[in-house]
Amino acid sequence: MGQVQRALISVSDKRGVVEFAQGLVALGVEILSTGGTARTLQEAGVPVVEVSEYTGFPEMMEGRVKTLHPKIHGGILARRDRPEDMAQAQAHGIRPIDLVVVNLYPFRETVQRPGVSWEEAIEHIDIGGPTLIRAAAKNHAFVGVVTDPDQYEPVLEELRTTGQLSEETRRRLAYAAFVHTAEYDAAIADYFSRQLSEEPEGPPKRLTLSLHRLQALRYGENPHQQAAFYRIVGEEGPWTQMEQLHGRELSYNNILDADAAWSTVWEFSEPTCAIIKHANPCGLASREDPAEAFRRAFQCDPISAFGGIIAFNCEVDEATARAIRTAKHPTSGQRLFVEIVMAPDFSETALERLRRSPNLRILRLPPPEEKGWRLRSVAGAVLVQSPDTLEERPEGWRVVTRRQPDPEEWPDILFAWKAVKHVKSNAIVVVKDQALLGMGAGQPNRIESARLALQQAGVQAGGAVLASDAMFPFGDAVALGLAYGIRTFVQPGGSIRDEDSIRLADAGEAAMIFTGVRHFWH
Repeated sequence: MGQVQRALISVSDKRGVVEFAQGLVALGVEILSTGGTARTLQEAGVPVVEVSEYTGFPEMMEGRVKTLHPKIHGGILARRDRPEDMAQAQAHGIRPIDLVVVNLYPFRETVQRPGVSWEEAIEHIDIGGPTLIRAAAKNHAFVGVVTDPDQYEPVLEELRTTGQLSEETRRRLAYAAFVHTAEYDAAIADYFSRQLSEEPEGPPKRLTLSLHRLQALRYGENPHQQAAFYRIVGEEGPWTQMEQLHGRELSYNNILDADAAWSTVWEFSEPTCAIIKHANPCGLASREDPAEAFRRAFQCDPISAFGGIIAFNCEVDEATARAIRTAKHPTSGQRLFVEIVMAPDFSETALERLRRSPNLRILRLPPPEEKGWRLRSVAGAVLVQSPDTLEERPEGWRVVTRRQPDPEEWPDILFAWKAVKHVKSNAIVVVKDQALLGMGAGQPNRIESARLALQQAGVQAGGAVLASDAMFPFGDAVALGLAYGIRTFVQPGGSIRDEDSIRLADAGEAAMIFTGVRHFWH
């Protein structure tokens, strides 16, 4: 049932198609083809019967109609074990087509080009291709369907070895074919949705997603949970281009924490190091070189840094790798254990030094592209929102106290506001010299987060900046900050009790800035 005597080849992506067709011809397979594919094969010396010659009907309407013909679809859909099907095919001069090799017009790539017109997009909607694919996949009991150049070699190898395609192979090819057409239709539906939406910049009424598994994971957040890692088809990001240069396979929690680290560190233009534990920065600093940035970030909370993830927004050099390898736990004196070191690049000497830790995962990723929708699942549903990419405009912030921040304070003010954005709400950070001194995250009330951040900063909080991701509902956090010597507060403002906080700051001769922007992160 899986023998191949006749194949129809019509592909948009022509990678490897000549070699594949040559391999089929060597096995005695007759090739039918169309348009540009037929020309490509003929120019390579592959014997081809053009579809128009086979059907006796010319291609027409600028190629819109060429394979939509009973002699083509009858040859694909005829059930070889049904005498009535085969008798009807013979009566109408329809010969079986045993292999369909088709991939589709590049619709998704076309509509992603800037300025593409509606008319051009519509012309890149393939009609004959999906019809051929679906017909062959439906009749996979007798027909093989190939939709990806990566399938060429395994298909040829099986035909060479056994003379046919097994039932399991045909089923697997059919499954891949239906995925291929589903993703294609999803791309078209998404384009139409965006073009016809009354709110083109808002979330569409229907959002069709296709996910490809990047890797299976040993387990999820806990060992009794199954898990895998997927990419969203049609979207690019650092994780689709990530290279793991060393170390054990990534876990579910590794990826969550690493993603938090990567989004944090790229808030800053200066060489910056972020140390992440449980999706929160326990260390964060900007310096002129990455080694010093790491040392300063590590000083923030060297206990929590144990088992953390270290991210850099610049190349890691040998001095930085040495600083990481020689860092020690403050109480046990044990060498710092790190799950991941990630950066846009590494020097060869840095890699050589870091690879001395056999289990350390080393990741190289491009900078994040904050576009597309952010998805979060709840039971039986998905929350969708745009990414938090608001461009901060300090010139629009308001100093609401009598004291104005000194010019030299502004780098810390800006650093603190970027840092607090990446701490789980209720979020409070304490910053001095563009380094995190203390952090309070995820507490049910803001005063408790402030207490944690200030206790961690200790005496270093004197003269520092305290930033809050949302407004102060009461003056208690401000009073506590003043008791530790905080000199400047940064918050969105907007509480009905803002005047209480302002009054307290004025009494303590501190500055307070309202940004007018909130950065919750749950």
